[in-house]
Amino acid sequence: MPRRRIVLASAPAWLLPLRPAWALSLTEGDANAGIRAALERGANSAVGLLGRQDGFLGNPLVKIELPGYLKDAARLLRSTGQGAKLDELVTAMNRAAEAAVPAAKPLLVKAVKDMSVEDGLRILKGGDDSVTQFFAGKTREPLQAQFLPIVTQATQKVSLADKYNAVAKKAAGFGLVRGDDANIQQYVTGKALDGLYRIIGEEEKKIRRDPVGTGSAILKKVFGGLG
Repeated sequence: MPRRRIVLASAPAWLLPLRPAWALSLTEGDANAGIRAALERGANSAVGLLGRQDGFLGNPLVKIELPGYLKDAARLLRSTGQGAKLDELVTAMNRAAEAAVPAAKPLLVKAVKDMSVEDGLRILKGGDDSVTQFFAGKTREPLQAQFLPIVTQATQKVSLADKYNAVAKKAAGFGLVRGDDANIQQYVTGKALDGLYRIIGEEEKKIRRDPVGTGSAILKKVFGGLG
C-alpha cells in the first residue's frame, strides 16, 4: 500500500472530507478533545457571565425587556405614572433569569460528555452557531423544565407575577398584549434560555476567529485549520 494511503487510513475518517492536508495532522483523539474543549469553554463562559448579578440586566445582548406589545405600551403607561413599576418589573425579570442560569451547567456538561462523532462533525464543519445549535438541540427542553421552577420561585419573591399581571391588564385594555406573553414565568424562562445560547454562540465565534488567542494548544490545533 502506498505511504499516502497508509497515512490517510490513520486519520479520523470523518475529518477527511473537510480539508485533507489539514486533517492529516490530527488524530481522532485531537479532534474530539478540541471540540469538547470548545464546547466546555463556551458553556462555562456563558454560565459564568450570565449567572451573576447584572449578567442579563447589564448586557444589552441578552437583557430581557418587556414583551413586544407590552413594551410598545410602556410609553403610554409611563405617562400614567407607572414608570417606576415598569423599571422594577424589568429588573425583576432579569434577576430571575440570572438566578436560573447556574442550574444549566450540569446539563451542558453532560451534553459535552455524550457528544457523538456525528455531533462533532457537524460542529467542526458548521458555521459560527454550530456549538449553539448543538447545545440548544440537546438541552433546551430539559433546561426549560429545570429553569421554570427557579424562575417561578424568584418571581414570587418579588411578587413579579402580580406586577406583570397588573401592567399587562392595563395594556390589555388597549389591546396591546398577546396571549402567549401572558405567563410571566414562561416568558422569562424562554428569554433566559435564548440569552444563554446567544452568549454560548458569542464565545464560539471568538474561538473560531482567534483560536490562538484562547491560549489553548488543542483549540489552536483543531480550529486553526478552519480559516
